[in-house]
Amino acid sequence: MPGNPITDPTWAADVADSIERVVGTVRENVTNRAIVVLRAVVFGVVIILAAIPAITLLLIAGTKLLQDILQYGGRSHARAVWMSYIVMSALLFLAGAICMHKRTTKVEAPAS
Repeated sequence: MPGNPITDPTWAADVADSIERVVGTVRENVTNRAIVVLRAVVFGVVIILAAIPAITLLLIAGTKLLQDILQYGGRSHARAVWMSYIVMSALLFLAGAICMHKRTTKVEAPAS
């Protein structure tokens, strides 16, 4: 009888190999997936934490650059400041409107 452990001398080694193979396969699948998920979470958090100050600094630098450009055109400092605020707010409003427009997908009407 091939499945009888008493008559099969390699039964213990076969069972141990089978258990090791199954545990190794499960460990590889679970560990690899867990590593991918954890890397995505960690890198996502790092990107978000780096993007918030970067965007803020870019907006400040863009506003200051726009003030300098407007002031170079012969306007007073006070006028260049409020004009740069208006231009930057218009640009940000336009970017937000474009994002809001693209947030929904167009659903095609079913063919009848």
